Amino acid sequence: MLIVMHAEATAEDIARVCGTIEEMGYEARPMPGRQRTTVGLVGNDGRVESSRIEGLPGVQEIIHVSKPYKQVSREWKPEPTIIQLSRGVTIGGTAVVVMAGPCSVESEAQIIEAARLVRAAGATILRAGAFKPRTSPYSFQGLGQKGLELLGRARNETGLLIVTEAMDAEGAEKVAEVADIIQIGARNMQNYSLLKTVGRLRKPVLLKRGLSATIQELLLSAEYVLAEGNPEVILCERGVRGFDTATRNLFDLSAIPVVKSLSHLPIIADPSHGTGHREMVMPMARAAVAAGADGLLVEVHPNPERALSDGVQSLYPAQFERLMGEARLIAAAIGRSIATGK
Repeated sequence: MLIVMHAEATAEDIARVCGTIEEMGYEARPMPGRQRTTVGLVGNDGRVESSRIEGLPGVQEIIHVSKPYKQVSREWKPEPTIIQLSRGVTIGGTAVVVMAGPCSVESEAQIIEAARLVRAAGATILRAGAFKPRTSPYSFQGLGQKGLELLGRARNETGLLIVTEAMDAEGAEKVAEVADIIQIGARNMQNYSLLKTVGRLRKPVLLKRGLSATIQELLLSAEYVLAEGNPEVILCERGVRGFDTATRNLFDLSAIPVVKSLSHLPIIADPSHGTGHREMVMPMARAAVAAGADGLLVEVHPNPERALSDGVQSLYPAQFERLMGEARLIAAAIGRSIATGK
């Protein structure tokens, strides 16, 4: 439930509404806006008897949020969420943020070289996995804590921000010490204990859509993070399981405008996992920018043929540089730009 206050409502009026909500056994969350304040009622499992609230001074109207997710919905917060990172990087505004790098951290030389390459091409965030959940237990699983240390060195060397994946609650705390954004992978989208943990860490979270998840399920997973008090969630479309083997996944570009109509959270696109083939990444990345994505998550490797994971879908540095040029043109055509850091 949302309580919309009059523009001229006083601080006392808002406090009275919050106090009444708490007396009813729920949690009140005031959300000051440019012209008026709204107060969210959290903790109800169904429709709440609103008569005690609607007659209070300063209350303009009450909106019942009918969707199963609440805090991520447009009804709860009409204006887009803009996530402020360090070094002047924002996600969710007019600038499209590019996160790029190898699938996994393999060595110090590899990750430093990759960071330098993607930084030179215009990326502002370095993506690479220290912990790698793989389909086969015999595949490369990442360097773990050593990988996190190397990511820290890459950031110090290049100034890039870091996004990397956490696989469990213990790992999430370690990732939070190094990364600027904690990634929750597709396989963990419905790992609710992990979602609660990152919600309490107060660090921006990149939440990938699950292999067979509906958009509603993705938004409900995001709700878990927001319910723990962390509003800084970035959604990610990375393809869902399909029946055609021509691509690794079915890259659902339509999810981008759908999510934007339903939620205030920013959404980025991962055309690397969405297609699984290098020759498809660039056209799908261009299409994602045109569809309104707030960012791109692209796999780039200095030597893709030697990559320990996902080499077949990793761009060569020259390809990534060309993609950045094309993305700038497309972004400009729709009144946006490609983000640059300080």
